[in-house]
Amino acid sequence: MSEQQPEPVAAAGPDAAVEVDAGVVADETPVEPEVVAEEQIAFDVNDFPGGARGAIEAVLMVVDEPVTEMALASALELPVDDVRSHLEKLEAEYAAQQRGFTLRSVAGGWRVYSRSDYAPVVEKFLLDGQQAKLTQASLETLAVIAYRQPISRSRVSAVRGVNVDGVVRTLVNRGLIEELGTETEGGAVLYGTTAYFLQRLGLGSLDDLPALAPYLPEIDVLDEIAEQGRG
Repeated sequence: MSEQQPEPVAAAGPDAAVEVDAGVVADETPVEPEVVAEEQIAFDVNDFPGGARGAIEAVLMVVDEPVTEMALASALELPVDDVRSHLEKLEAEYAAQQRGFTLRSVAGGWRVYSRSDYAPVVEKFLLDGQQAKLTQASLETLAVIAYRQPISRSRVSAVRGVNVDGVVRTLVNRGLIEELGTETEGGAVLYGTTAYFLQRLGLGSLDDLPALAPYLPEIDVLDEIAEQGRG
């Protein structure tokens, strides 16, 4: 018995159905997953309705911490100088339009923040139980660390007049302070604020902290209190 050969497929027009023998494999070039992924994410920011600025806004809406100009430039495939220019212009536009939010450069990156003019309504919303607040003890301890860092727990305790071990652990767990090393003499752990602390306060650096007076005693007074507590 002769082996049956597949029947040839007749030429057909573009709208005609074409049957392929089950034993014949279509001539297809395999496509690597990496190639498909690259094709899916390839884009030109100028093709978006809002262009580069709209793309930047879209990214800023989903970040949970300040994003650097370099990271934005890499994601949008734009020069860093162009990204910086777009960010500054967006910030100016928001101010001119009196929007309830603004762009701010904090902790080495950019993020969207509510505008300070609307602080009363934001505060009311938060005070309605939407966010767990730091205790007074935590706020006082955080203030001492922020202004006197790097500082050990014993010196903070001396300034506040109470043991702060538990409060310090809370601040570390909240990501507001971190260990910065140890004292040369004694080996006590030294603490300081984190980039997250700057982010939460909307500060670019520790130099932006408000003047110590009249909220706390002067630095020399704090040192004197601390020394008395250690004596």
